[in-house]
Amino acid sequence: MIPFDFEYYRPDSIEEAVNVFERLDNEQKQPIYLGGGSEIITLGRLNQLQTQAVIDLKRIPECKALQLEEGVLVLGAGLSLTEVAEANHFPLLTESAGRVADHTARCTITLGGNICSNLMYREAVLAFLVADSQAVIAGKQGIRRVVFSDIYNKRLHLHRGEFLVQIATDTKLLTLPHRGVKKTKDSRINYPLVSCAFLKCDGRLRLAVTGLCAFPFRMREMEDCLNDDSLAPEERIKQCLRYLPAPIVDDVEGSAPYRQFVFSNTLAEVIEQFEGRD
Repeated sequence: MIPFDFEYYRPDSIEEAVNVFERLDNEQKQPIYLGGGSEIITLGRLNQLQTQAVIDLKRIPECKALQLEEGVLVLGAGLSLTEVAEANHFPLLTESAGRVADHTARCTITLGGNICSNLMYREAVLAFLVADSQAVIAGKQGIRRVVFSDIYNKRLHLHRGEFLVQIATDTKLLTLPHRGVKKTKDSRINYPLVSCAFLKCDGRLRLAVTGLCAFPFRMREMEDCLNDDSLAPEERIKQCLRYLPAPIVDDVEGSAPYRQFVFSNTLAEVIEQFEGRD
């Protein structure tokens, strides 16, 4: 049970959701948007979250979109990770998001909920980073579309009252050579020591990582090192490690040296797999 009372709203449209948020915010009720709800329940029980109003986005049609149109795959932020994985229009996303938690949890966790989560892993982010997907954002000023990586720096940066509606990805990138890798301490559904998404586009490997640092990231400098075939694989990996955006995580799941070891081995495996492939 959540140890506090709150008002519950379930708008039917984007405009209604934005208006409800603005009104509740003006009333200083600290409203929050709800996707799947699993994290709100968890944090509420731990007294790590307080609010007087929750706005459930799952009834908004645009947030449940799953369609291919005019060369673009559109995925609503309200889709569950299970729905995304079973549709399998974006295999790399399936490999990443399809390994989050267990099947029961994935039926509840939404795409937007995972992306905007307070947990450090947010594995669904990885595929969108390497695919240069576009985020569709709704707020008081209307709808805006922006390259996902332009507003994702350690977390998704939204203006007050905005929410993620959809993620759009060019269909030409959906079936390119790819690999999703999740390395855990002792089981497939555990938190990752390292989780990576690799996509080979125009002869170059792209890379996004989570679990290694305290947030998901894609570093172009690391990709330059990874694709420098004038260097031996061991040297490429060594150079990649120079461009980590933050210290390597050191916790009960795995020490920093061990996470680095796992990440380095993963890079070696993928270099060997993709060398020479277009």
